[in-house]
Amino acid sequence: MRSATFRILGDNRERTLVLSGDWTSLTLGDMAMRLRSELGGGATALDLAELGRMDTAGAYVVLDAAGPTIAPDASMRPDVARLFELVRPAMSGDAAPPPRMSWLHALLDRVGRAIVDFGHEAKFAAEFFGRLVLALIRTARSPRRLRVVSVTHAMETAGTSALPIIIIMNLFIGAVVALVGTNLLSSLGVAVFTVQLVGVAVLREFAVLITAILLAGRSASSFAAQIGSMKMAQETDAMQVMGVDQIDALVVPRVLALLWMMPLLTFAAMVAGITGGLIVSWATLDISPVFFLERLRDTVSIRHFWVGMSKTPLLAILIAMAGCRHGLSVGGDVESLGSRVTMAVVQAIFMTILFDAVFAIIYMELKL
Repeated sequence: MRSATFRILGDNRERTLVLSGDWTSLTLGDMAMRLRSELGGGATALDLAELGRMDTAGAYVVLDAAGPTIAPDASMRPDVARLFELVRPAMSGDAAPPPRMSWLHALLDRVGRAIVDFGHEAKFAAEFFGRLVLALIRTARSPRRLRVVSVTHAMETAGTSALPIIIIMNLFIGAVVALVGTNLLSSLGVAVFTVQLVGVAVLREFAVLITAILLAGRSASSFAAQIGSMKMAQETDAMQVMGVDQIDALVVPRVLALLWMMPLLTFAAMVAGITGGLIVSWATLDISPVFFLERLRDTVSIRHFWVGMSKTPLLAILIAMAGCRHGLSVGGDVESLGSRVTMAVVQAIFMTILFDAVFAIIYMELKL
């Protein structure tokens, strides 16, 4: 790189500014102050025959000192001409402002972008699911690939640690269902049907749904934060350099842990929900626990239990996938980490409610 230099030819009425060397941000130095002080009232012509390289910083310095209307010589290179054309409107304030969109245009723009983003998310989710299925098949064929310590740790954090909050929440849910049923059915003279209401609602829907939503907010966010922090610290890059597959090392243990723990957590949630309904029925209707359990056994079919439990494997995979996929999509900043953790929780809850509704429609059509 050559330093930027200049010289001035002519008298005060017609002065030509001759540029030589490289006029870039790396070579200008104090050239802006020198050129402005020596050129004074500006120049009438510009000679670029000896000019080397130039960028927008150099073009700005020249136009600022010589005046934005200065005429270059006829031999000016096309790349330098484009630089002056780019800088001159910005200096004179003639740059066209961005067009203002109407509210309808803005609304349609946001909706269109949201649809495109949704399509990209669906595509990435399908690709990630395919990679996960292949990793699970490889693990099933060669169980030695499974990282038992990672699975055990994930089972503890996603399962055992979540048990108290799941039991408490479902206990209150069962109590609320029983309380609402008691008030409604007592007015109809069939308060004893509160037992069936609690049994069917808890076994079939509420225990599974509340457990899945709690795990979506707790485990999906935890998975996304853990993997995202590893990616920000470039630990995942180091794993890739060492030849360790990220899906095998980070995703499969968490998916299997949630897949094994969610049925157990759902069973505990069912017991807690029925217990809550039993307590409320005992307190408001004077239904003894023995009568409650006997009527529950006689009137509520075991198929409701299996209908509820059949939802847990798919919901567990969806929750774990959401957390791990968004964790692996974290960029290099904290803002990206927070955004991906939020997206993991929202997507996990959305998929949980969506597929629970799909299951409800399927079982209704099958009359189960």
